[in-house]
Amino acid sequence: MRKILVTVVIAFSFLGCTSMQGQDYSTHKVTSGETLESISKHYNVSVSAILGLNPDARKGLKSNTVLILPKAGTVISNPVKQVTVVDEVDKFITHKVRRKETLYSLSKTYNISQADIKKHNTFLYANNLRKGDELQIPVYKKVAVKGADKNQEPNTITTPVTPNNSGNTNTYVVQPKEGKWRIAYKYGITVKELEDLNPGLPEVLQPGETIKVPSLEKEAIKNVDDKFSYYTVLPKEGFYRLKVKTGLEQEELENLNPGLSETGLKEGMVLKVPFVKGLAVENNSESMQGQVNDLSSTNLITELNRRDAGAKEIAIMLPFRLNKVGEDPKEAVKNDRTLSISLDFYSGALIALDSLKKMGANLKVNVYDTQNMHSELLSILSTNDFSNTDAVIGPLMPKNFNAVASALREDNIAVVSPITKSVTLGSNVFQSRASEDDLEQAIINHFKNQAGANIVVVSDQKHLTKAGALKTQLGASSVSSRTDKKSGKDAFYIFDQDVIKALKPGKNIVFLETDNSGFISNVTSILNSLNDSSQREIILATSGQTKAFEADIVSNYHLSNLKFTYPAVSKVVNEDEENSFVSSYKKTYGLTPNAYVVRGFDVTMDVVLRLLTSDDLYTSTTDAPLTKYVESKFSYQKKMFGGYYNNAVYIVHFNDLKIEEVKQ
Repeated sequence: MRKILVTVVIAFSFLGCTSMQGQDYSTHKVTSGETLESISKHYNVSVSAILGLNPDARKGLKSNTVLILPKAGTVISNPVKQVTVVDEVDKFITHKVRRKETLYSLSKTYNISQADIKKHNTFLYANNLRKGDELQIPVYKKVAVKGADKNQEPNTITTPVTPNNSGNTNTYVVQPKEGKWRIAYKYGITVKELEDLNPGLPEVLQPGETIKVPSLEKEAIKNVDDKFSYYTVLPKEGFYRLKVKTGLEQEELENLNPGLSETGLKEGMVLKVPFVKGLAVENNSESMQGQVNDLSSTNLITELNRRDAGAKEIAIMLPFRLNKVGEDPKEAVKNDRTLSISLDFYSGALIALDSLKKMGANLKVNVYDTQNMHSELLSILSTNDFSNTDAVIGPLMPKNFNAVASALREDNIAVVSPITKSVTLGSNVFQSRASEDDLEQAIINHFKNQAGANIVVVSDQKHLTKAGALKTQLGASSVSSRTDKKSGKDAFYIFDQDVIKALKPGKNIVFLETDNSGFISNVTSILNSLNDSSQREIILATSGQTKAFEADIVSNYHLSNLKFTYPAVSKVVNEDEENSFVSSYKKTYGLTPNAYVVRGFDVTMDVVLRLLTSDDLYTSTTDAPLTKYVESKFSYQKKMFGGYYNNAVYIVHFNDLKIEEVKQ
C-alpha cells in the first residue's frame, strides 16, 4: 500500500516551567531530546540536585515527565528521603461523550490514563464507551510529601499552567476551535506579535497546546462576540481601504476597538466590526471568495470566519495505481485513463486544501492509493485507524466505493461519492452527483414554467419510453425517427414535413431524445433551417446531453442558433471569465483546469467547509441547504431509509457558441 499523507496540522513541543508559590522548588515538563545536563544548565542547578528530588530520573528521562527542581542556589540535604511526589485528585470535570470519541482520545485530551478514566467511571469495566455517556474526569494536582512519615501534611504543587516567570507574559492553554487570530484579538496583539512570542508556532493550533500570551488583568482580556465579524488588517492597509471594505469611518472603527486611536492600524491587527457578509478574517479569505463564486443561501466562508472550527480529519481514496506507473510517468498518464482522472481530481483537491490551509483551517488529510484493487482496499481498511475520520472522499469505482461505505457505516463515518453516478445509497453515503432522474426532472420543471410555448418531442425507437414521459408531463406532441422498411429498425432520420406539421407560430421547444450523432445532425440541420424569428422561434432541448451531441458531424453553429438547452451537474467556466481558482491552477500547473480538476476542487472545498462550519456532514445538510462553487453546486436531501443525494442541477444553454448557465 502506498499512502500519501498530506498533513496540514504541524505538531510541536513546548517547554513549560511553573513557579511554585511559597516553595523552594519549581517544576519542569520534559520534552523530547532533553537530558539531565541540558536541564541543569538551563536552570543553573546541579545534576545531583535534580536526581536528589527525582530519583526515578536515574533510569532515564521520558517525554512529558514532570521534574521537581530546586531554585538556583538552594541546598538540598538528604533529598531522596525528604520529598515524595504523588498525584492527588483536585476536582472532577463532567464530560459528555460525543460521536467517535474513544477512551484513547479522551485520555489524550485530558492527559490522563485510560485506567484512571475507568477507575472513576466503573461502569466502563463492563460496558463499552457510548455516545451520550457522562463521565467524571479527574483533575490531578502534584503533591510533594516531605519526610518519611506518610501522615505528614503534604505541600501542594499545582500543575495547571498559569503565570510564567518570563517577564510580562503568561502561559495560555489553547481551547478547542481557537485559531491564532482569536487569541491575538483576546490579548490585544497582532497575529505576528503572537508568533514572535512563540517561535516555531505552527500554522494551526491544537487544543491543549500551551503558548505564551501577554500578561493582562482578567478584565483586560477581550471576549470574541459571534454577533460581530473580525478582520485581520493587511499590509499597508489604511482607514480609507477599510472604509471601502466595511463601510465604517475611522471614528466608528475606533469606537468598536478601544485603544485603536492610540496605536493606529498595524499589520496583523484583528479588528472587531459589525457582521459583514463575506468579510474575511484571514488574509487569504478575500481571494477565496473569488474561488467560491456564490454560496447562495448559505455563505460558508462567512460562517467559517465567524467561528473557529476544531481539528478535522478527512481521507481521500483514489485509484492512482502507482505500483504500475513504471519509469515513464508521462506515458503512464497518457495511456491510463483511470490514473489521468485520479491525478486531475487530486490536483484540484490540492488547490482546495491549500486555500483552506491559508484560511486557517485545522486539517489532517490522509490520501490512499486504492490501486483500483479490492484486495488493496481491504488492506487499507484493516491496517488504518479511521475512528477519528470525519469524512472520506472516494473511491471512484462503484464496487470499491460501496465496500468502503459499508465498512465505515457502523462508525457513522460519512463517505462521499465524487464522480460516480451509481452507488448504493447507504445511511452514511453522500452522492455528490445528481442522478439522471434529477436531471430529467429539472429540465421538465424549467420548461413547465414557460407558458404558451409549443412543445414537441423527437426521438428514436430506443428512447420512446422517455419520450412518452416527456409528452405526458409537458403536454407535448411527438415525432419519431423513420424506420427501415425491410428490417423495421431505426433509420435515424426524419423529413422536413415530419416536424413542420408539429411546429406552430411563436415559440417552439423541441426535445431531441437520442444518443445517435447522425440523427442529431439530421434533426438539428432541419430545425436550424426552420428557425425563422419573424414567424417562429425554435429552442432545441434534451433531457440528457450525451457525447453524441459533441460529435464532429453535429454543427455547433446549429446548436448555438437553436439555443440548445439541457440539464447538467456542472456549469462551464468560460476562459474569458475572471476566476481566481482558474488563475491559481494555471499559475501552479501551467494548464487550464479540465472538468475533473474543477470537480476535485469543488467537492473537496464543499466537504471540508461543511465540516468546519457544522458539527458534521450530516447536520450540514440543514445548516447549509445550498452551496455553489466554481462549476458545481450541492443541495443534499435525505432519502428515507438511506443516505444523502445531491439534487442540485444547472440548466445550461448554447449562446454565441459558448455554454452558459440559464438565468432562472
